[in-house]
Amino acid sequence: MARHSIIGAALTAFLALPAAAGGTLEGRLVTMNTLLYDDPAAPLMESRGRTVKVGAGVEFGMGPEGGQNGFDVVPVQVEILPSRIEISYGAESGSFWPARFNGYVLRFTTDCALFAKVSVDRAGTTMALDDSDIRVTTDALFINVEGLRYGPDQRIALDFEVSDCTLS
Repeated sequence: MARHSIIGAALTAFLALPAAAGGTLEGRLVTMNTLLYDDPAAPLMESRGRTVKVGAGVEFGMGPEGGQNGFDVVPVQVEILPSRIEISYGAESGSFWPARFNGYVLRFTTDCALFAKVSVDRAGTTMALDDSDIRVTTDALFINVEGLRYGPDQRIALDFEVSDCTLS
């Protein structure tokens, strides 16, 4: 009887450990906001961040927030799939303001380098975005769309690989 209790306790302890990401962002907490700056210490606009748990369906549907310094959020939808992020736009068309950075920040709750690789999927992207417009830090993904056109026929598709980083 004692042997079964030890195995049961070990199994319970194992199941209580944080799960590995398993090559996906599924189940992770992510905060997204838009950011516009020429000097990162003095943003021209920074939207309110919204935090969700990555799961099925569209994670973010952002829209205007009332503006800062004459700038506001362009309506956008972001869906995070197991190895891909897809960004699409509403009916409004225009161009993103040219700046050192004008784009999206997706910040994940993690203590280690989350992304092993991120690249633009040219076949799934209609905007003139390339890999140099993507920056990765330990816990964040920066997508710079400055100067690019947006509209209902525009979309971005990013393929990624997640490192062996446990859920935090």
